[in-house]
Parts: sequence; structure tokens; C-alpha cells
Amino acid sequence: MEKAAHRRIAGLLGTLGALLALMLAGAGPAAAHATLESTDPHQNSVVATAPQAVTLTFSESVSLSSDSVRVLDPAGKAVDTGNPGHADGKADTARVGLNSGLANGTYTVAWRAVSEDSHPIGGAFTFSIGAPSDTSVSATALQGAKADGLVSALYGTGRTVAYAAFALLAGVAAFVLICWPEGAARRRMQRLLMTGWAALLASTVAVLMLRGPYERGSGIGKALDLSLVRATLDERIGTALAARLLLLAASGVFLSLLVGQLGQPARPAVRPGGAGSTGSAGGAGDEEAEEAELRELEQRAAERPQREARLGLGVAGLVLSIALAATWVGADHASVGIQVWLSLPLGMLHLIAMALWLGGLAALLVALREGVGAQVVDRFSKVAFGSVAVLAATGVYQSWRGLGSWGALTGTEYGRLLLVKTGCVAVMLGAAWFSRTWLARLRAAPTEAAEVEPAAVPEPVGVAAAHSEDPLRQAQLARQQAARESAGRERGLTPTRAGLRRSVLVEALVAVAVLVVTTMLTNSPPGRVASEVKAGAAAPAAGPAAGGAPAPQTEPGRTVELKLPYDTKGRTPNAKGTATVTLNPARTGPNEVHLALTGADGQPVDVPEVQLAFTLPDRDLGPLPVALTPEGTGRWSGTAQLPLAGTWVVSVQIRSSDIDQTTPTQQFKIG
Repeated sequence: MEKAAHRRIAGLLGTLGALLALMLAGAGPAAAHATLESTDPHQNSVVATAPQAVTLTFSESVSLSSDSVRVLDPAGKAVDTGNPGHADGKADTARVGLNSGLANGTYTVAWRAVSEDSHPIGGAFTFSIGAPSDTSVSATALQGAKADGLVSALYGTGRTVAYAAFALLAGVAAFVLICWPEGAARRRMQRLLMTGWAALLASTVAVLMLRGPYERGSGIGKALDLSLVRATLDERIGTALAARLLLLAASGVFLSLLVGQLGQPARPAVRPGGAGSTGSAGGAGDEEAEEAELRELEQRAAERPQREARLGLGVAGLVLSIALAATWVGADHASVGIQVWLSLPLGMLHLIAMALWLGGLAALLVALREGVGAQVVDRFSKVAFGSVAVLAATGVYQSWRGLGSWGALTGTEYGRLLLVKTGCVAVMLGAAWFSRTWLARLRAAPTEAAEVEPAAVPEPVGVAAAHSEDPLRQAQLARQQAARESAGRERGLTPTRAGLRRSVLVEALVAVAVLVVTTMLTNSPPGRVASEVKAGAAAPAAGPAAGGAPAPQTEPGRTVELKLPYDTKGRTPNAKGTATVTLNPARTGPNEVHLALTGADGQPVDVPEVQLAFTLPDRDLGPLPVALTPEGTGRWSGTAQLPLAGTWVVSVQIRSSDIDQTTPTQQFKIG
């Protein structure tokens, strides 16, 4: 039997592995945060006359606020009309009007929006009217893409607590309904249910209050700004949070019914005693059989109300769990991108399976402390196995949808976090294997497998003494009561039960790490395939030509050469070498840029993908990408518009194969 179970597990893992390989091998574009696809005027372009508006086009729908798009002149003064909107009603665009009579010079556009998957995005770029010029943009006028550090930390903590609280609430309720109905009457289990409900309520309110400052990059003082709260409620994530609060009100009613219905002691089957029967041995045997059948029918009749209550509560709990899970899935990665019709239900299934497993572990720890028998643990083991199978299947699909390629698994933050989460789940599965081993030992010993009933200690004869005003007597009675409760808890805690509790505790502790990484995953943009990245880089590449931008004026003796050693850790000849970036005239305004890649032997090498960008950290400006034009093996050229003087950072993202990638950086000064 055990070998057959191992074969089934191995077959399941093999099937999932093959499915993952096939899906990643034929992956298409992945779902992700919105990205800026094109601008009008184009990035780094020079236009002959002042435009009437600035238009941005994104890869998916975005939400805008009153200051989502800012346009600043060379002196740092705002020249936009404010209150940006969607161009021609298209939700994937942002347009803001410009004042009339703009002078020649370089203008900076700083933008910030909320993508359809509820994540804030932002950036900046420049364009020039007539001819490029020096510009001095105030650092406070530019809106960076990052939120305030404290707000971001509190917001992430609130999301993590919300995940954990949902797992606790749904998982413990399912454990009580499926595995241990008698647990509803235990005070520790009731406290666990209320802790999950209260923590989910508090974290939901906190996330709702912090969402506005998190999106706009403002400080913690704006958390109580009701105008920001109203703006959040108008967004998809605000609607989801409001729905979650309403569902929590219904969940409170559900918990009261759960404890009220299942927390009552079962009614015993009572039959009036009958007179002793006489007769032949055959007659006595028939009467005993009839008596046993009647007792069984009476027992079923006595248990019927509880069975019906469990069924009704189970259906209600399932509906509430699905609805609560939808408040996460409907406002996250699963709600945008490819195959939304499939990703939404699978995302909800993934969350519910997570809650059954992780929340059930917390409930099992309490149940083991209460002395439950092997039968309860065995029921949860089956539920956990099914949950893990569902998590594996839905997790494979979500990984394929979020990554899109093998390269994204190691070349993106999302992929690396996914590897960390997979490792944590593997540790949990190892601890679960030890738990099953301890459970098998527990079942093998009938005396240990039975449930440990609470110790029945008769009340002392002197009951009136309990109400005595003698403090010494009251202290003595309190110590006796504590000793009785401790004896009831520890009675039956054999080495096998202790080992099972330890392995379950390890699972629960690792589960906390899984929830933290899950929150980080939902806050990270999913990986993209190389074709999508190239398509995004190609859009601005046509911009300067379309805008009629003149080539930058190079000057002899003004060339700056930067050498950036790189190593993608791959095994191909192009995996290690040097990236050489040259700029001329190396000052504010347009600069001619050349990029050359040479291998370890000094010979030019080609790579599947290379990207070049400039960032000015002191002014929160950038990254400003450079549209590169191939000029031969390992050589590219382009134009970089550097509007401000300061210490810039050049970054060269190099991908030498499908899975090997690195991004060397180097500082240099302009002005």
C-alpha cells in the first residue's frame, strides 16, 4: 500500500514537471504590470513647434489621478494644464494638455499611474522644442516610481497579514467542519477563529488607508486623508477591499453559527429500558440483533441534526471563501493579461487550497495540544494532500503565465522570488513527510491513536469552600484547578505525539515564510519574454526619426569612454567580456552613444538581447532608455538625451542566452 502511494506521488510530480516544461517551452507573452509603449512627442525627440498635449500609451489600462502626468520646462516650472485624462476614451492612454506659447528648449515629462493589476508604475522622459537646451528641474517636482519607505513597508506588512489571516480563518473553519467538529466547542479553537477574523478585518482597513499614499508616493501623514480614501474606493482594488469588509461582516455571522451549532454537545440516543426477555437461545439472538439495529438507527437520528448543520455550514463557508478569495484575485495579476477567464478561477482555487493547508496546520497544532486521536490527524492528512496537489497544478499554470520563458526564472525579480517560494514549499513538503511518518507510527499503536479525553476530576466535597473568603484556601483551590487542567493537556503526550507536534510546528513556521514571499511576488512585475521586451524597446526607437530629431553634434576631444566588465555566469563564448560605452560630447543635451561588446578574448561578440539606459539618482530621473541601432557584430549606436548635470549611472543589461543575464553599471559625471 505504501509503495503504491509513493508511485502515485511520483507520477503526479512527473506529470506536473512535464506540464511545466511543455508550457514554458511554448510560452507566449506574459501578463505583467503596465509598461509605457510609446509617447507623443517621442522620447528624446526634437519637434519643430510646441505640441498642444503630451500623450502616453501603455500596454494595458491604467488609472490616473490629478497629477499623474507633469510637464516641466527647463526652469522647472509646470507647463501642463493639469487633470490628465484618457485620450479618446482609451483606458490604456494618458493625455495632458500644455500651455500655449511654449519657448524652445528641453522639457521633462514625469508620469505616475496605477496599472490594471493595481500596482503603481512611474517614470520620466524628455523631449525638446526647436532645439535641446540645458534644464534645471527641481527634484521635488519629479514624481518617482517608488513609494515612501515607511508607507511601502507598512503596506506590504498589511498585505502579508491579510494573506495569513485569510488562511487562518478559512483553514481553521474547514478543519473544524471536515476533520474535528467537536473542536468548535474548544476555547482555543474558537480563539484561533476569532484571531483570523479580527486580523483580516484590521489588515484590510490598514491596506485601504495606506493605498492612497502608497500609489502617490506621499508620506504616512496622508493615510487619514479622506480624499485619498475616496479615490482608492473608485479604483478596482478599492472596490475589492470594500467588498472584503462586507464579506467579513457576513463571516462574523458564519462564525457565530459555526460555534453555536457545532459547539453544542451532541444529544445522546436515549431509549427506555425494557424488561428482561426470556425464551430460547435463538429468540434471544434475534432480539439482540434487533436491539443493535434499533440502537444504530437511534444513533443516526441523534447525529442527523449535526450532519445537516455541518453540510449547511460547509456550503456557506465555501461560498464565503470563494468570495473572499475573489477580492484578491480580481485586483491582482490574474485579472489582466492572457487567459483571464482561466486565471481568475484558478487563482481563487490556489488561494483556497493554500488556506486549507496552511490554516489547517495551525488548527492541527491546537488540536494535537487538545489530545485529538489519529483519526482526526488522518482526515487532515488527506485534505492536505489534496490541497498540495491543487497548489502544484495551479502554481504551474501561474508560473507559466507570470514568467513566459525559462530566462525570466533567473533573470527577473519575479522569477527569483518564485524560486525562493518553491524552495520553501519543498521544505514544507519535507516536514509533511516526517509528519506522515509520525502519523503512521501513531496509527500502529492503538493505545496512542485514541483521542485523549479531558481529565474528569470530581468536584471536592467541600464545594462551599470554593466561595470561602480565606485567601489561602482560594489560592490552594486555584493551584488544584491549574494542576487538573495541566494534567488534562499533558495526559497522553507520548513521544510519538510529541514528534508529530514538532514536525507540524516546523511546517507552520515555514508557512509564514511562504506567505511573506507570496506577498512580495504579488508586488513584483511578472517576467516578460524577450520578444515583449524588444517590442517595448522598438516603440521609442522609431520616435526620433518620426520627430525629425537631428543627430547630436559630436566634438573632438569630448568623448567619454566607460568600460563595464560583465559575466552572466553562462557557458557560451559571449557570457563573459567587457561592455564599452562611449559618449560624445558628454554634456547636457543630446549625446551620441556607441556600445561595443567584446568577449574574454577581446573579439566582438553578439548577444540575443542588450539594453542601455541612463539614470540620475540624485534627481530621481530615469531610467532613460536608449534606442540602439545595430552596426555590426557586437556594436550598436544611439542617441541619449541627458537633460541635467550631475552624477549619472549607465546600465547595460546583457542577456547571453535564454537563462543567463546580468546588468553591469558605472557612474560618470556630466557638467
